[in-house]
Amino acid sequence: MAKQLDYHTIREIFTRFQAREPEPRGELDHVNAYTLVVAVALSAQATDAGVNKATRDLFPIADTPQKMLDLGEERLIEHIKTIGLFRNKAKNVIKLSRILVEDYDGVVPNSRAALQSLPGVGRKTANVVLNMWWHYPAQAVDTHIFRVGNRTGLCPGKTVDAVERAIEDNVPVDFQQHAHHWLILHGRYHCKARKPLCGTCLIRDLCQFEDKNL
Repeated sequence: MAKQLDYHTIREIFTRFQAREPEPRGELDHVNAYTLVVAVALSAQATDAGVNKATRDLFPIADTPQKMLDLGEERLIEHIKTIGLFRNKAKNVIKLSRILVEDYDGVVPNSRAALQSLPGVGRKTANVVLNMWWHYPAQAVDTHIFRVGNRTGLCPGKTVDAVERAIEDNVPVDFQQHAHHWLILHGRYHCKARKPLCGTCLIRDLCQFEDKNL
């Protein structure tokens, strides 16, 4: 685990990220808050591309909790059976859809606690939804962010929660809204797990990773 970088270095890193991609976007397809919740819940242990392929025909016919309930679990399974853990995920989507209809009038709540009370929705999923739909600067820490944070020193921590707190505490406020997207994209396409592309990395001169792949 690298040592926490100082304020000026962190600001320079995010300035470079911003210059390369001023408005980073999440890569999960969705049309409203509900379909975003479903897409993120389905993405656990699956790729965004795989989820998008599965939901391409699903969301046009089930873009509200009630429509999902009308579709039913078995027909939902037919749409998402190419995704890992699809049976359990289908059960959770139906359960959370029923809760949204019965307890929230079909409207997705926008507090972290309320979101996390839904089946299949953990803190990471809740943070993604809060950030992407309501533009709240929540930090959704996945494996990419955990790796980048600890390799570079941007936001080191022994646990996901510690990395989340490190981002909130150390990243300048003007970068908080997009911080987790920049970090995810950097980890997904540059700071890869096995063969990081250090030779073409935008921040290699500021990164503390000792085993750079140059």
